[in-house]
Amino acid sequence: MNTQRSHQLFEKAQTIIPGGVNSPVRAFKSVGGNPLFIKSAKGAYLYDEDGNAFLELINSWGPMILGHAHPEIEAAVQEAIRGSFSFGAPSAREVEMAEMICRMVPSVEKVRMVNSGTEATMAAIRVARGYTGREKIIKFEGCYHGHGDSFLIAAGSGVATLGIPDSPGVTQGVANDTLTAPFNDLAAVQALVDANQEKIAALILEPVVGNMGCVTPLPGFLESLRQLCTKEGIVLIFDEVMTGFRLAPGGAQELMNIQPDLTTMGKIIGGGMPVGAYGGKAEIMNMVAPAGPVYQAGTLSGNPIAMSAGLTMLRILSQQTHVYQQLEQSTQQLAGGLLEVMKDAGIPASVNQIGSMFTLFFTDHQVINFETAKKSDTVRFGKFFRAMLEQGVYLAPSQFESMFVSTCIGKTEIDKIVDAARKSVKLL
Repeated sequence: MNTQRSHQLFEKAQTIIPGGVNSPVRAFKSVGGNPLFIKSAKGAYLYDEDGNAFLELINSWGPMILGHAHPEIEAAVQEAIRGSFSFGAPSAREVEMAEMICRMVPSVEKVRMVNSGTEATMAAIRVARGYTGREKIIKFEGCYHGHGDSFLIAAGSGVATLGIPDSPGVTQGVANDTLTAPFNDLAAVQALVDANQEKIAALILEPVVGNMGCVTPLPGFLESLRQLCTKEGIVLIFDEVMTGFRLAPGGAQELMNIQPDLTTMGKIIGGGMPVGAYGGKAEIMNMVAPAGPVYQAGTLSGNPIAMSAGLTMLRILSQQTHVYQQLEQSTQQLAGGLLEVMKDAGIPASVNQIGSMFTLFFTDHQVINFETAKKSDTVRFGKFFRAMLEQGVYLAPSQFESMFVSTCIGKTEIDKIVDAARKSVKLL
């Protein structure tokens, strides 16, 4: 495979961009080799600067649930551009988007648009602190909620990929206010609550984790957290930046029938454009300026181009709910096919899958939290990643990331990916 142009771009990028990339996982540090520079994408395929085509399972880390360059979303963006790129003032599309989110997500009564998932989670924590008058938060080991200071304590995703336990630049004070527990360990959460009575403002988690690989909650775990937070006056925050509108029209909370107090969103609500949002109970959201005293602002929040793309995406998903059943079936077939390939080759492996999210872990242990995820053979995953790339399949370049399936992945694509895996395991 010729990658000369990508190699040249990466060499140049390293001289002017830290590490040569604008988000760490893209650097291929944990899988080896140099990153490919992508020129375009359509449907289920990426096309790099050297003209190589790749069937892909990242989908921009989740938002391309309908595949790349969906014609209706593309048309909506082109139409919106005619009215200018940004106003810095309210627009009708922001109201339409807020109405759509409140209609689709069971727990959201009011919502504020921002520019990224990180902005959403940072703001949600600030609002929870303002609402409760408390300072500490609980997060889970291996859950990644963006690069806000509070969230880089025992974080997953790129932090785990690069082997950075905690980030320099995070103050001791912030660390002291961030309590961590293993995911799926209710007793550990209860112990933190007991030791910090009336000091905990919020508990934040991904209801389905996507940043230590795909990890699902054990039966009763989310329900117990809901009960505990209600009893102790703790704001329960679901980070649905990945799962929102991907696992169901109303996200993981609809699928699992649990209502958090606040929800953070991103990715799909922008149709692939940079966007985020946080919302929840009106009583809590009314703390946000200018309605209340908790300040948060953003010049590009509610950007008309992003709103147009996201509105079109959400309208399609709300009107064609059969896509979720299609995605579930496709993902089960794909994940099952990959696991069968590993078993036939005698390679220890397990799969976590829910809806259109899944991770193939190179371990025969059940992965239920960050500790069990870290037992995976990351060296073998790196070899598998590179071999699959040579076969024209672009996987997530980290063992500690979920993969995402789009509606453009059908039987033909599944067969190609599984066949590529059969060829690739010979090199492991």
